[in-house]
Amino acid sequence: MKSSVLLTGLMAMAVIPVAATLLTKSGRHVRAAEAPASTSTPGAAWSNGLPTDPNYFPIAVWLQSPQNATKYKSAGINLYVGLWQGPTEAQLAALKASGMPVICEQNEVGLAHKADKAIVGWMHGDEPDNAQPIKDPATGKQSWGGPVPPARIVADYEKLRAADPTRPILLNLGQGVANDEWIGRGTGAHIDDYLTYVKGGDIISFDVYPVAGLKDGENRLWYVPKGIDRLKKWTEGKKRIWNCIEASRIDNEKAMASPAQVRAQVWMSLVHGSTGLIYFVHQFKPTFNEHALLDDPILLPAVTAINRQIQELAPVLNSPTIAAATVKSATEQAPIDLMAKRHGGSTYVFAVGMRNVPSRASFQVQGVGNAATVEVLGEGRTIALRNGRFEDDFKPYDVHLYRISGTAQSG
Repeated sequence: MKSSVLLTGLMAMAVIPVAATLLTKSGRHVRAAEAPASTSTPGAAWSNGLPTDPNYFPIAVWLQSPQNATKYKSAGINLYVGLWQGPTEAQLAALKASGMPVICEQNEVGLAHKADKAIVGWMHGDEPDNAQPIKDPATGKQSWGGPVPPARIVADYEKLRAADPTRPILLNLGQGVANDEWIGRGTGAHIDDYLTYVKGGDIISFDVYPVAGLKDGENRLWYVPKGIDRLKKWTEGKKRIWNCIEASRIDNEKAMASPAQVRAQVWMSLVHGSTGLIYFVHQFKPTFNEHALLDDPILLPAVTAINRQIQELAPVLNSPTIAAATVKSATEQAPIDLMAKRHGGSTYVFAVGMRNVPSRASFQVQGVGNAATVEVLGEGRTIALRNGRFEDDFKPYDVHLYRISGTAQSG
């Protein structure tokens, strides 16, 4: 996550739009919910991994001081990822005292705490797919070389797993996962490298920060779900996919994601199958602030509300995705993507506008009775449902979360 910031000066952003995967009928976009190959709770595969409680959904923050763990818990954060020059004994003690689990590097201190339930996973470096710093031995001058060879990442993963097979290993990749114009990967990099990189972890994550990091970024939020879709494809659906979310201005003094744009990126991620979120909250310009989100009077309450809603919906998000809904956008330039779930006798449809353009959407939901009602969660309103069909308006990047009671089947 950090090297993308360091490499920003190398990037030439000549963005070529990529169309969303949609069906088209009568000139209108249609998107159907896609069911994954399998669904399980976050830590089901590892005895010392993430909680297996279906009420738990991983919402992490990247590389923060343990002294702020209580503040992050109040903001709905339930996981630390990375510890600066750690883990150290003091860091682990502070996190344990605050009840904050962590995914950290597998150093000597970490391995000495294999019995410590506070460690729920191991970090496998950060952005190895980006250009790596090299130093000329003769002059001492530093420059940038190519990325870490993918085969080395896989070999190192096998070593990490052999040292502790009871915890998952998290590999975080850079924006090259989604951004084909990113030149920060350095010499010798190729898109096919990712087919090998993704074999180097149990949880595969990536980061792209559209608003703060891309030219015309406010119109590129869809890079986030694009990267998730690619990781799902490259892993053949066999790995857990996470992703990072921008929650500060990072190093952009002119633009930063608004609360609505952060919420859109979050729900684009979830709708496209991300099973864990990692907020990047550092600010590098105009001054450095490791915990910029905590000091932001506008974004902090918005992120807190987003996180609380995710946790309220965790049992639903952790349930299987079903192919029970389709959506048609009345505006060709404004596709709307959705995910459908069935849980506790209700059908849930989570929908998000994928472009910076308003539209009106028409939904068709299967398996719901004529007497069912559509509640728009968190908005204090309901929508009439007739023969499984309802409509709603979407502002640019709007998110609407629907619960339809009185469904024919229960989860």
